[in-house]
Amino acid sequence: MPGSSADGSGGPGGGGGGAGSTGGSGAPVRVAVVGTGSIAGIHAQSLAALGGRAEIVAAADLDRERLDAFCEQWRVPGRFTGLDELLAQARPDLVHLCTPPGLHREQALVCLAAGVPVLCEKPPTLSLADLDEIAAAERAGGAFFATVFQHRFGSGAARLRGAMASGALGRPLVAVCHTLWYRPDAYFAAPWRGRWETEGGGPTMGHGIHQFDLLLAVLGEWREVTAVAARLARPTAAEDVSCAIATFEGGTVATVVNSLLSPRETSYLRFDFEHATVELEHLYGYGDADWRVHPAPGHEDAVAAAWEAGPSGQPSGHSAQFAAVLDAVAAGAAPPVTLAEARRTLEFAAATYASAFGGRPVARGEIGAADPYHRRMQGPGAPWPPEPASPAPTAAVSPEETSR
Repeated sequence: MPGSSADGSGGPGGGGGGAGSTGGSGAPVRVAVVGTGSIAGIHAQSLAALGGRAEIVAAADLDRERLDAFCEQWRVPGRFTGLDELLAQARPDLVHLCTPPGLHREQALVCLAAGVPVLCEKPPTLSLADLDEIAAAERAGGAFFATVFQHRFGSGAARLRGAMASGALGRPLVAVCHTLWYRPDAYFAAPWRGRWETEGGGPTMGHGIHQFDLLLAVLGEWREVTAVAARLARPTAAEDVSCAIATFEGGTVATVVNSLLSPRETSYLRFDFEHATVELEHLYGYGDADWRVHPAPGHEDAVAAAWEAGPSGQPSGHSAQFAAVLDAVAAGAAPPVTLAEARRTLEFAAATYASAFGGRPVARGEIGAADPYHRRMQGPGAPWPPEPASPAPTAAVSPEETSR
């Protein structure tokens, strides 16, 4: 809801902690990292920045060379090529899933069945059906499932929610959420990228989801989506651009654009309230300086006072969310972002595809268990040939690109 808690946490969860749970004792949380590609390095670096609050005790990957390199770099003692073996021997308090999206469902179910909480990279699953299966396992097993949506956790987002709660900004009326990124053809050479069965979709699922998750965390429950999606230029089975018009329960109207075709890259959010415009422009993460506030005439003092009253100094990023997650795991509470919160964001993505491919508005809650868009994001199929052209040779993809 608008003005929700600064940590972005959602509704209630079940019990918690793996076999080696800290139980609030003050000992470091024992973390296992599953998948040791580029994003795993960001997880390790972000945990290290928290000053000994967590210890990576084990890692798993089918690629032994990559696993060894990760463990050597981050001094991880436990090395495994199987998840079951890792859980049985390392007994972690928390598992970080850093694997491709197509593996998240199966791996999360294994962890939850073992009573070990999961922190999963985005998107949490390939479909609402998969996420609902994880929700059932969470309820049955007592361990929690949380998703990495780190943009909720910067001080700028907390400051915005606080200013909204104060009433100084007035009602949110119009919003813009644009993820305009650029990925060359070579980006799709990785066999799991751009394929519905392994990534779940294109920039709507894998790129813009961070920005529109923050949009939803600020504006609350969305009501309806009308969208278009297209494959215009990239050798991908999924879309390379989508655009949605969304309405919210409070009446706010927002545009959401997700693109991999934009040479001047930017991540841009704008909120037009009755009494102020608040803008955020960054690329892969923001700090306080990336926010701008423009009061409406006659509201300068009230808006400035509400904005200055908020927190400062915390950039968005994995470390910010991880600190909140470690607090929750140590306390046996539901870590943010909870499964219920993540489902709202994933449902927005599913509605974008359902509207774009079905040529009609899609309301929140409309995609039920019998709907093809509940089982897979492309529903009965995208309106273009399933097999893209082979990637053309281009410049190498940067490490930053390979992590997202």
